[in-house]
Order: sequence, then structure tokens, then C-alpha cells
Amino acid sequence: MSHLTVRFNTFIESILRVPPIFVLDEIFKSGFSFPFSLWSSEVDMAAKNFTASTMKGGSVDQFFYTTLFLTTLKFLLSFIGCICTFLVAILNIRELIIVYFYLISISMLYFSYQQNVKFVGFVITLDAEMKSPSIEDHVYKELLFSLGAALLRTVIVQCVIGFIYQYLNPMVLKYRWLSKTILISFLFPVILSLLPLPTWVLVHVPFYTMMLPVAVSKYIFWSSVPAMTQYIVSGWRFCRNFVVGFGLPALLETEWSKLHIPVVLRVFWILRLLDHTTSYIMQHDIAKNTTLSFDFNETSILTNYSEHIVVFLPTIMHMVKSLLISGCETFIAVLGMTSVISYICQQIGYFFQYVLLIEDEDKNFGTVSGILFCILALQTGLTGLAPEKRFIRLCRNFCLLFTALLHIIHGILNPLLMSLSASHNPVMHKHIRALVVSAFLIIYPMWLLFYLWKSDSISTWLLAVSAFSIEVIVKMIISLIIYFLFLLDYYRETFWEELDDYVYYIRSFGNSVEFCFGIFLFFNGAWILLYESGSAIRAMMMCIHAYFNIWCEAKSGWSMFMKRRTAVKKIDTLPDARSTDLDSLHDVCSICYQKMRTAKITTCKHFFHAVCLRKWLYLQDYCPICHSILYNQEDSKSR
Repeated sequence: MSHLTVRFNTFIESILRVPPIFVLDEIFKSGFSFPFSLWSSEVDMAAKNFTASTMKGGSVDQFFYTTLFLTTLKFLLSFIGCICTFLVAILNIRELIIVYFYLISISMLYFSYQQNVKFVGFVITLDAEMKSPSIEDHVYKELLFSLGAALLRTVIVQCVIGFIYQYLNPMVLKYRWLSKTILISFLFPVILSLLPLPTWVLVHVPFYTMMLPVAVSKYIFWSSVPAMTQYIVSGWRFCRNFVVGFGLPALLETEWSKLHIPVVLRVFWILRLLDHTTSYIMQHDIAKNTTLSFDFNETSILTNYSEHIVVFLPTIMHMVKSLLISGCETFIAVLGMTSVISYICQQIGYFFQYVLLIEDEDKNFGTVSGILFCILALQTGLTGLAPEKRFIRLCRNFCLLFTALLHIIHGILNPLLMSLSASHNPVMHKHIRALVVSAFLIIYPMWLLFYLWKSDSISTWLLAVSAFSIEVIVKMIISLIIYFLFLLDYYRETFWEELDDYVYYIRSFGNSVEFCFGIFLFFNGAWILLYESGSAIRAMMMCIHAYFNIWCEAKSGWSMFMKRRTAVKKIDTLPDARSTDLDSLHDVCSICYQKMRTAKITTCKHFFHAVCLRKWLYLQDYCPICHSILYNQEDSKSR
């Protein structure tokens, strides 16, 4: 199977899973809320108004309990609807198609009923007009012609509906008598409406003739309940055994790729966006208000074009703003937007990998970006904000996301710079590409800081963006300094023993700055949590940030400092080699294979550079050549 065929099948499966997602989105949009939302200012105001407009006798209590009952019922119905649509969305393709066939057949019954009601009403009205004594012959002929046209159209529609219903329900086709009976039941109101029956009989004919197809549909549903129950039980057993054998994360990952969740959410959000775009255009009549009418004169053409552009651009900007606001108004819509943003960020990652000539594709670029955007949307309460505040918060989340993308790009670029400088890669265009991206990671955050501080007032959000931007600038400058130090070491003729110390000090400074910014962001988030917008998700993310970005980083930095300090003490206890010994030995260091102008002598009489031996002692206390102990703590104390 070709790659194009696989992608086409994936797209078709995703399309089939999109309708349940739309149902979920509508449930969340209609107010999927907990009953305790009753105790709000609006309900209190309504209760006061109700009290003022009613007589005594416990009306407030009746209003309260009625509202509580209706809200609870709404919550339960919404919850059951979410569970049912979720189960439908995760079905296999075969079972999903069966469900769609059944739902389409039910909709066919409703459509047939509406057509029969419409035709019967038309016949009743037409019969009353034809029985009028003052009717003329040509009017009578026109009424007969319209009756024939309506009759032909209704018969064709009912026959098509009957054949589609039989095709969607194979059980009906097994019995010829049932198939013919159902087809006649679709056409029966049309036949009876042509007979001289009383009006009250014709009005009820469409309802009673639909009872047989409805009964057949109910029988099909209840007969499939055992199979559905067995399918659900087998699916539950499979998930339970899979979790026992491989774990819950493996099950989630398997189902995530099997159901093509990112593609489904992406298709859902794009279709939702197209629907809202169409509604916006129809409501505001953009096509009519922006019609271009040009004269044949070139000057007038340019003038009219510029005038229409001036009028058209604000309309487009307002439409984009409206679509962005409606594109994240529910939790399901936020998930769809997250999938789209994840895909866009993944393509940005591929672009930078193409610029940097990195062959191994990093597929975590889009995943990390999507998770970050979803966390930002949840912890800021994006779906519960007013439209204007939601748009402002969405723009701020985009800004934070892009500054985070700069850090991810630096994570890709930094190893490349180190490998280019340490391996002495002579390919010049690779160095130029890496330096161009490095310049972008320095210039763009500086421009962003200048623009934000100039156009926006100081706030906790602005401080967070500034911290992220300054941090990526500092990290990029440190990477460039180390890169140029390694290049300088390549062009030196002698071994540069102080290089390791310089690199250590520079990296320690960068890590210290990053650690300080981590503490600053923690206190900034604590201020937001306590005084601006507190939420459980924000508190949880602060705990994660405090553990991984502060505690673990501090622990790692202190461990590295103690290792270096211990290695320096070990090296200081070893004697220095004399220049005469090095000249007579005329050898290279066995660790770095560079000529030795200064060296340390181990207890096993081997010569190494002090810097190289110190790096070696970070890992173990044995000689790289003979594996004897280089440093004995008891001998050091006796000395």
C-alpha cells in the first residue's frame, strides 16, 4: 500500500470520526455546567425578581427547587450525551459505519414524514380551492397541473427514501413481504390523499403510516443491543489486559495513533472554522460590501482598488478576530486549535531543520508546542472569558508559545554549533546557516521586547515574556561564545589548557542566569495565582516548575560543582612533570592525543594533561592506561 493511499484512508477515517466531535462541541457550547452554578448573582437576582412579582406562599422555594431540578437534569443529560458520543467516536470503522447507517435511516423516516405531511396539507388546500363554485377553467387546469407535479415529485422522493431505508437496514431485505410493506407505507399517505376521505382522516394518515417503519427501526435497535453489549465488554477486557501487560501509557499511545486523534481534531477545527466563516460572511454580507467596480481608466482603477483595500482590510481583520474568538470558546474547540497549532509548529521545526541541514526529524517539536498551548489555555481559563478578554488572552498565549518555540529551536541549534566547532567541520555553508539562525534567535527577541515594552503597560504577563526572551538571548550568546572559543582553539598551534576553565565559567554563568529566571518566573506565577487568576492547573504547573526547573537544576548544578571541586583537589595532590622529562619522553596525552608541554604524573608513573585528567576524574579514579587507582583518600590524608 502506497504512502498516498495510507494518507487517504487516514483522512477518510478521520472524517467519519468528526461528527461525534461536533456533537461534543455543541454539548459543551450549550452550557455543560455543574448544578452548583445555581448559586450565582444572576440566579439570586432572578429569585428576587420572582419574589417581588409573586404572592406569598413559598414561591421562592418552589423557584429554587425547580431551577435546581432543571439544572441537574441538564447536567445529567449533557454528561450522558458526552459519554455516548465519546463511545461512538472511538468505535472501529465497521461499527461506526453501522451506527451512521442506523442514524441516517432514522433521519430518512423523519424526512419522509415531513414530505407526506407537506403533500397532504397541499392536497387539502388544493381540494378546498377546486371546490370553490366561482373557479374558472384555466385556474382549475393550473391547479390540476400543480397537483400532478407535486404528486410525481412526492412519489419519486418517497420511493428513493424507501429504497435507501431498505439498503441501510439489510434485515428488511431478508423478507420480501416486509420490504414491500415498508415501501407501501411510505407511499400510503400519497395514495390515500387522492381518495375522497374526510380531512380529519387525511391529517392523521402520515403519522399512522410511519408506525411500521418506526417499529422496524426500534426492533433493529433492540436486537443489536446484545451485540453492542458484547462489543463493549470485549473492548473493556482488551483494555484491561493491555494495561496489565504493558501499562496505561502504552494503551493511550496505541489508541492515540490507531484513532488518528490529532488528524480528527484538526479536521474538526478546520470544518468548524469554515462553518463560522460562512456564517460570518452571510451575516455581514462581505461580498456585497466589498464588490470592486473599476473604470477603464488606469488611474481610476488604482484609486478604486486602494479605496476598497482600505475598506476591506478592517473587515477581514474583524472577521479573523471573530473567528479566533469563536475558535476557542469550548474545551473541544481548544483541543482542535491545539492540534492545528501543533501541526503548524511541527512545520516550523521542519523548516529550521531544513535550514540547519539536520537530517534527523524531531517529531516532538509539534507535540511539545501543542501541549504547552493547551496548558496555557487551561490555566488561564480561556474558554470562560468574555470575547474581548479571550482574544487578548489568546494573543498573549501565542506570544508566550512563540518565545517557548525559540527555546526549542535553541535546543536544536546548540548541539549543532558545538559539533561544528568541536569537530572542525570545514563545510562553510553549514556554519553560515547556523550563524544566521543564531542571529535570528538574538535579534527577534530583542525586537519583541522593544515592541512589547513600547506598546503595552507593565504586567505579570509582560514580565514572563521578557524573562523568556532575555533567557533565550543569554543562552544564545553563551552558545556563540563557546562556539568561537572552540574555533579559536582549532587555529591555535599549542594545546590550550585554560579552555576547559573558560567553558566551565561561561556555562556556569548561563546556568546561573537561567536558574535566577526560573526563580523569578516562580514568584511571578505565585503572584498571578494569588492575586490575578488562581486555578488548580496553574498551581499544579507551578509545583512542576518548582521541582524540575528549580530544585532539579539546583541539585544538578551543585553536584557538578562538587565533582569539579573534588577533581581539582585530586589533581593538586599529583606532582607536576618537569620540562626535561617531557622533552625526553616526547609523547602525547593518552586522553586528548595532543602534545604535552605541561603534565601531571600519576602514582603509576603515567603522564597526562592536568585538564584532561581532571575531566577523567569526573567519571572514575582509575588510570586510563593501566587502570590502577589514581587517587587514594587515605594516602592523601597521610601526606
